[in-house]
Amino acid sequence: MSKILIIGHNWPEPSTTAAGHRMLQLLKAFSERDCQIFFGTTAAKTEFSIDLSALGVQEAHFKLNDSSFDDWVGKLRPDVVIFDRFMVEEQFGWRVAENAPNALRILNTEDLHSLRHYRETAVKHEKDFAVADWLATDRAKREMASVFRSDLTLVVSMVEAQFLVERVGVPQTHVLHLPFMLPPLTENETANWPPFKERSGFVCFGNGKHAPNVDSIVQLKTKLWPKIRKRLPQATLSVYGAYLPQHVLQFHEETQGFLVKGWVADLDGVLKKARINLAPLRFGAGIKGKLVDAMRNGLPSITTPIGVEGMHANLPWAGHVATDDNDFINAAVQYYQNPEQWQLAQQKGINIINQVYGHEKLKGRLFAKIDGITADLNTHRAQNFIGQMLQHQSLAATKFMGKWIEGKNKK
Repeated sequence: MSKILIIGHNWPEPSTTAAGHRMLQLLKAFSERDCQIFFGTTAAKTEFSIDLSALGVQEAHFKLNDSSFDDWVGKLRPDVVIFDRFMVEEQFGWRVAENAPNALRILNTEDLHSLRHYRETAVKHEKDFAVADWLATDRAKREMASVFRSDLTLVVSMVEAQFLVERVGVPQTHVLHLPFMLPPLTENETANWPPFKERSGFVCFGNGKHAPNVDSIVQLKTKLWPKIRKRLPQATLSVYGAYLPQHVLQFHEETQGFLVKGWVADLDGVLKKARINLAPLRFGAGIKGKLVDAMRNGLPSITTPIGVEGMHANLPWAGHVATDDNDFINAAVQYYQNPEQWQLAQQKGINIINQVYGHEKLKGRLFAKIDGITADLNTHRAQNFIGQMLQHQSLAATKFMGKWIEGKNKK
């Protein structure tokens, strides 16, 4: 039985974040392969953290910059170690390389953190996106170094996979496009969805700790919703999400149909009752969980090019991709009122879920890649000289810094 160690940035929260859903999918995939799974993090649990022990996963809590991890991982001798985000690889990668050198080291990106951050900065400064400018940032250099040091990097977006290989020069053998792994939508399931006439209202949802989500709500409140509401005076917009900041909570205004409702336990139930999902994303990266959730519940989405990036392969989008504010407003009104157009968008969403996000196909892709690499790990690593060089340098530099911090903490 293979031992899988996942070192998390946080404890998974599938009820609040797309990243939590993604982690749960990975855990289930390894569980279905009868792996022995360990999950550890330096973070504290929250009220939304899932009980991993109920899934047969052994939990561990790690101290940051502490050699107790070295002894623990050396005794565990994992076959595969997954770092959830590059910041975790920076903290623990060298310790794993030194104490469990034969373990396959996988970086799980969720999205390219540096890309999302750069896009946010570009939007705020009204600058056009440029790959060269993104890669020039300190955060991008850190993240790309982490990618190169890893034996394999998982990316959810094909666009980001292409960025890494074609623009950054990461070996193709070291990158795996692995979007969300979802069960198929069956005819029996979709036949029970409420039809157009039984649905009402717009929704916008997302975790309030995620800057693109908060920006979307601000755009709706200040620019988009007043014009939509003027044309649909009886319509309402319900805003859902955990950790919504105070200024968003204060947007609640019943007379304008702008209803800030916060976290909801049964999000699927809410989405099945809504008619249109609004996601005016101006920046971001990776796969947008809100758009996947909408499609899973038969809910068309009005969004942006950033929203659909890497989401639907070459299939038609499940709603409308707006190029400016007026286009967004017109599409929201049109899809809300047109049952034929709405029904067509719903069917497109079913096609996307079943053709792009099929669990069994993607699980097979993941394990075929892992098995292929572990069959000859040394040869695989030899194909990535830059990664070996960075591992050599970072092992010395990061190890020194980690030991210095550890020593300082003991004083």
